[in-house]
Amino acid sequence: MQVREYGTSGPPVVVLHGGPGAPGYMAPVARGLADAFRVFEPFQRGGGGERLTVARHVADLDGWVGSCCGDARPALVGHSWGAMLALAYAAAYPGCAAALVLVGCGTFDLAARDRLRTIRQERMDDSLRRRIARLPEEYPDPDERLRVLGDLTRSLDSYDLVSTEGEMGPCDAQAHHETWEDMVRLQEEGVYPAAFSAIKAPVLMLHGAFDPHPGWMIRASLAPHLPQLEYLEWERCGHYPWLERAVREEFFAVLHSWLTQHFLVDRF
Repeated sequence: MQVREYGTSGPPVVVLHGGPGAPGYMAPVARGLADAFRVFEPFQRGGGGERLTVARHVADLDGWVGSCCGDARPALVGHSWGAMLALAYAAAYPGCAAALVLVGCGTFDLAARDRLRTIRQERMDDSLRRRIARLPEEYPDPDERLRVLGDLTRSLDSYDLVSTEGEMGPCDAQAHHETWEDMVRLQEEGVYPAAFSAIKAPVLMLHGAFDPHPGWMIRASLAPHLPQLEYLEWERCGHYPWLERAVREEFFAVLHSWLTQHFLVDRF
């Protein structure tokens, strides 16, 4: 498993990619923080060995934190599924994270997932629907099919991107499906989001109003278990704030300021 490092000094920050199974694209966020923090970008475990579970990813993250950060408590900045992983880790290891930032956080209940699907369907035209329907025959390899699907649907999740050029590594369809199936199972069994009540670290949720992941519904599902949750939503912003023309500068300014504030609080 690969871990990329950015910056040489400052408090540690771990950025967590989404997907699941879509490593690499958090590099711009990591570079944007590297002037003030020492940033680690782990690529999460791929499929093909043991069946992947949330617990497996949490254990992996605990190993990364121990080897990369030593005794220092890192902040975790997770995007989409990565935000969900940050919460699962902080619930399993209370006190091990200095702060959590949830960017475009994923859903924790059926109603929010239904709303996400509805928004995406409403934004699709018939041409895109036909294109997606042809993917299994055009791309028999599931990893390549997942990558192309992500490229095709990025416009549905975004408002006005500065660039669509990504830095994603190879997609992993098996890791995606196994991990997400386990997360849904844990939600259906009532484990999440109830387990997040164990989290005492400060939590900031950053969300775009145009993101089809319904921020207000996700916030409502988390708030009873995270009374310390702060929420900031931007207009003219979708699922990738660091790439959105209208808010990317403010996104990094807020991220720097909030992390610095809570690292100072953590020290003293």
